[in-house]
Amino acid sequence: MSTLEHASTEAHQHGRTGWWGAFVGLIVAVLIAFPLSASIAFATHPATQRLFGEHLAEASRAGFQTFWWLLALILAALPFLVGFGIAKLSDKGLAIAGGVVVVFVIAVVVMGQMFVF
Repeated sequence: MSTLEHASTEAHQHGRTGWWGAFVGLIVAVLIAFPLSASIAFATHPATQRLFGEHLAEASRAGFQTFWWLLALILAALPFLVGFGIAKLSDKGLAIAGGVVVVFVIAVVVMGQMFVF
């Protein structure tokens, strides 16, 4: 295989994994949409600190808001980080990540069946 063919194959593989990274990032964005909106709501509404009862009675208002804004920033960055990670993984790394996800989904389904029904 010549260097040009190898570079062409590598570029094709990188483009394909880039689309997979974007797709997985979109899925993660959908999954974190509700926690992201909730953390922004907790950070911006002054009465939400009382929702947590006595657990946060000693926390300052600024500390409470800072915590929720930091959590919102982390959640907002998560789809980009996951998508970038998937785009940069090799085929072996993608297979391992897929296996971990499959095992996690099976564990969630089994635990759900054991404790919910």
